[in-house]
Amino acid sequence: MREVKVADWIAEYLAEQGVTRVYELIGGMIVHMVDAIHRQGRIELVSVRHEQAAAFAADAEGRITRVPGVAMATSGPGATNLLTGIGSCYFDSSPAVFITGQVNRHEQRGGRGIRQLGFQETDIVTMAAPITKGAVRVETAEEVPAVLEWAFMLATQGRPGPVLVDIPMDVQGTVLELGGPVRAPDPPRAAPAADAVDELLAALGRAKRPLMLVGAGVRASGAIDELRAAVDLLGVPVVHSLLGVDALPYEHPLRVGLIGSYGNRWGNWSIGEADVLLVVGARLDIRQTGSEVEAFKGDRVIFHVDAEEVEINQRVPGCHPVVADARAFLREMCTRAKGSNALAGHAAWTEEIAAKRAEWPDTAELPDIEGLNPNVLMHELSAVSSAAGSYVVDVGQHQQWAAQSLELTSRQRFLTSGGMGAMGFSLPAAIGAALSTGEPAVIIAGDGCFQLNLQELQTVADRGLPLKIVVVDNGCHGMVRQFQQSYFDGRYQSTVWGYSAPDFSRVALAFGIGSARVDASDDLAGALAQLWADPSVPFLLTVSIDLMANAYPKLAFGRPVTEMEPFAQPIAMEGT
Repeated sequence: MREVKVADWIAEYLAEQGVTRVYELIGGMIVHMVDAIHRQGRIELVSVRHEQAAAFAADAEGRITRVPGVAMATSGPGATNLLTGIGSCYFDSSPAVFITGQVNRHEQRGGRGIRQLGFQETDIVTMAAPITKGAVRVETAEEVPAVLEWAFMLATQGRPGPVLVDIPMDVQGTVLELGGPVRAPDPPRAAPAADAVDELLAALGRAKRPLMLVGAGVRASGAIDELRAAVDLLGVPVVHSLLGVDALPYEHPLRVGLIGSYGNRWGNWSIGEADVLLVVGARLDIRQTGSEVEAFKGDRVIFHVDAEEVEINQRVPGCHPVVADARAFLREMCTRAKGSNALAGHAAWTEEIAAKRAEWPDTAELPDIEGLNPNVLMHELSAVSSAAGSYVVDVGQHQQWAAQSLELTSRQRFLTSGGMGAMGFSLPAAIGAALSTGEPAVIIAGDGCFQLNLQELQTVADRGLPLKIVVVDNGCHGMVRQFQQSYFDGRYQSTVWGYSAPDFSRVALAFGIGSARVDASDDLAGALAQLWADPSVPFLLTVSIDLMANAYPKLAFGRPVTEMEPFAQPIAMEGT
């Protein structure tokens, strides 16, 4: 035991957990902790320009390293600015610990019937509770060690997610007798029931058209190696959700493609034709299944693997539940599959899927587009971006084109805001991705969403981060414009009418970042060469595309997942 300031102990504890960076925007109520981390020197402080950016960067850090990403913010507006990023972590299963400073305990309103006593006093714990795995305000200095251990354990056990710890300023400055911090133990992994795995393997052995659907849960459990081994062992074709784009490399012979609302046409077709479907780490939400869940279920047998039992049979009934951690499940399945008749192979089925892919190429979904084809852009961008460690994609039509058409290698990551669907995600998340991997990150953002956290170009410029920024500029909020085209008779209020964007090349110049713009297909190759001329520095490329380019194919809402626009028309109105 030794006398130590609580803020110093917190800095030591974070380092012991394997935290190498803390994202923050300085404020009065976190100065004790920021100063302690600075003096200790074991953790890099990454100062951003808006607290939302700190949260998104921590989200990316947690996804990539699987050590909880850490972001700090001061009380009041600092803490509330974290909330969107906290929600993104919660919905996309990103392990993170958010530490907020709170006003001194004697300045807190307590049970008084007033709105506020201390300056910037805000009850962030109550606000954050619905979008965290746990949120707590520290009441005494003595409880700090136990609370932090609880926070790091909770963030990583089961389905990962964010935890918030609110620490009053006077607690941070208290000196106590404390022992040295130790690393929290790895959380236990829920193993699958052996009979459930045997039942699944027997069903795969009988299947003529088996299919595996992979979601974010595979990455969240650190099971990519196990997944790839299982796929190779079983010989089962694999489709993926939006957050499962990087589960298999693009060239893998059993990778089918994206399914769901904007899935590859052949991917959704394969869902409709499958007789046995194995779902691993995907929630079967409406963007994966469409609204017609009975049609999605059909006569096929579905085995649904998830760490949380409540996620199974909550939308698509009749699934065989396998409650288990994805990594533990895949390991057990591989062990039990050796010598099983599930290994018979499904060459005819795989060839049938490949034929459909050839019949409906992604680059032919917009045959009459004027100018650059966005799906072609994604393929061409992939061809020159082998040095990238990750693609960090914002929210909108460009997100769907990227998920449909990017060609990821076996080591590259695909990061986007899925459940929250937060515009402005890509730039700050790419900061976290580039720092976490030590490799360049490619940003794909629309002109609308890129404006939401534009200020973080200064963070990029300060650190010279190797971000290759591609702004897909259609001069509008494209996804909602497409929605207005379908359901509001082409009244484009606030998506086209009343909307504008700056010249992003000039904006980049103001931050000291190189830039270029491309408006024609013939100029794309040269522009992409400029983007990667020096892989070690940031560069912004604006790519102009047709304002009226739609994200196709798109599920015709109210119809089965196999019926997609523009070949089929929706019969009900959906969310965008």
